[in-house]
Amino acid sequence: MSGTGSSGRLLVIAVDGPSAAGKGTLAKRIANRFNLAYLDTGLLYRGVGAALLRQKQSPEDAESAEKAAKALKSEDLSDPELRNEFVSQTASRVAAYPGVRTALLGFQRGFAAHPPPGAKGRAAGAVLDGRDIGTVVCPEAPVKFFVTASLEARAERRHRELLSRYGTSIYSRVLEEMKERDERDRTRAVAPLAAAPDALVIDTTTLSPDAAFQVAVDHINRLWRG
Repeated sequence: MSGTGSSGRLLVIAVDGPSAAGKGTLAKRIANRFNLAYLDTGLLYRGVGAALLRQKQSPEDAESAEKAAKALKSEDLSDPELRNEFVSQTASRVAAYPGVRTALLGFQRGFAAHPPPGAKGRAAGAVLDGRDIGTVVCPEAPVKFFVTASLEARAERRHRELLSRYGTSIYSRVLEEMKERDERDRTRAVAPLAAAPDALVIDTTTLSPDAAFQVAVDHINRLWRG
């Protein structure tokens, strides 16, 4: 199946959900299957968080965070330090600031409207994964997913990831930090984490990545026929 419909429109897919639910893995596989450009929007907020840490600015300083967001460049997203867990926690804090979200909104919408070419040449559209793609960034996206899992399952996945990457991790600490992050994401005043009304919810608590991918592909094929 082609990524574009009969009208030649770009296929934009929104993939939202909490941390460690599997949305990134799913979004990347969807992008590869349908020849879509992929953007992990969480990297934008991690980029802001990393900039604050480098400048020794507090993540509680909303003005500095907004300034860092406005100065963010595409090349900043390739910094390996963005995957650092401390940067991740900082990103969650700065993501709550309206000024930061406004500054990054244009970047995300521009990516969806004018996706860069991928490995297969010109992209047929874009997949964006984050926490407010289907509700705020691309509310008109024809295909939306909300990927979730139980808190315990997500904490266990992150715990294993940290053990593999750094050789050390304390599950109880990971669980508590994830619980705190979920609370921040769901209760922030601007663009809180929530499933769009027309999003297909995929619970990966007991679902394998392959099974989740098949559910997503079947849904895309039902909604978007070229």
